[in-house]
Amino acid sequence: MSHVDGYRLPAEWEPHAATWIAWPHRRATFLGDFAVIPEFFARLIRLLAPWEPVRVIASGAALADAQDRLHGVANVECIDIPTNDSWLRDTGPVFLTPLEQRAKGQGASRPVAVCWEWNAWGGKYPPWDLDAKVSRAIAGRLGMTVVSPGVVLEGGAIETDGERTLLVNHRCVDDPKRNPGLPRGELEQVLRQQLSIDRVIWLGGDLAGDDTDGHIDQLARFVAPGRVVAARQSDRLDPNSASLAENLAQLEAAVDARGRRLEVIPIDIPARFAFAGTQLPASHLNFYVANGAVMVPVFGGPTDEAAIHTLAACFPGRRIVPVDCQELVRGRGALHCITRDQPAG
Repeated sequence: MSHVDGYRLPAEWEPHAATWIAWPHRRATFLGDFAVIPEFFARLIRLLAPWEPVRVIASGAALADAQDRLHGVANVECIDIPTNDSWLRDTGPVFLTPLEQRAKGQGASRPVAVCWEWNAWGGKYPPWDLDAKVSRAIAGRLGMTVVSPGVVLEGGAIETDGERTLLVNHRCVDDPKRNPGLPRGELEQVLRQQLSIDRVIWLGGDLAGDDTDGHIDQLARFVAPGRVVAARQSDRLDPNSASLAENLAQLEAAVDARGRRLEVIPIDIPARFAFAGTQLPASHLNFYVANGAVMVPVFGGPTDEAAIHTLAACFPGRRIVPVDCQELVRGRGALHCITRDQPAG
């Protein structure tokens, strides 16, 4: 299988040049009081900024709000790029990094930006015209070459080990509302070719309340080559229990691009976590790996401590930073959903 010549998809734990975040200003995706959400973003940015540069995008009144709340915070830059929404994991570019320079100076020298098509998770939240331009706007700001595969894909739908293995949930890629008329086989060819991937592991299921139709960054994440953490729900009365058990079984039988059987580490997630009677996709798997730290979503419940302990063991040498996401998850996502890592290189 041919790859994007001279490039690969890096793992999130590899060095970053920056974290990108889109400032929140749209209430449509959030339940309850929206006023607390911008302040949550400001707190997260203050937590991230000591570890790596943070680039915040917004325009108009939202840009002014971000600049006001973040005034004086070192290592933060606010950039005028218009958005519809704040889930930049999904709307931002996916960066590929160059392989090592070849002999005689040949080969790629800087990252490129893969810019997928965007239709707001299968048309759920119109309008999305500004968000459809965000990935290319960021690439333009960075002066990067743009790769346009021409299919709909959200960044939260894919997860890599940095060694040419990709985890994908078929429900949010092989979807007639996203990619009508494209069978899974053709979509896999696109993923392999455009992301320089050798092995695609397809999973399924989703969390109750997750309007992305099952993004993988809520369900299963690589923590090292050959090692995966996977969401588990031990409460059989929770609607997520059966599908998460099925994913665990699939992962335990899976082989990565280098022929290794995956080591699978379960992490229990909150049971029947709800706001105003609506179950929400509260998952500790939606962590974000920064330079020197891992930001871990916690929800004020009995699964928090074990998740922190497990992830600390998975990321030795990085500081584990618990972040209370009881407010953010009312938007049906958490830390990974609102961050986009820009790899160094």
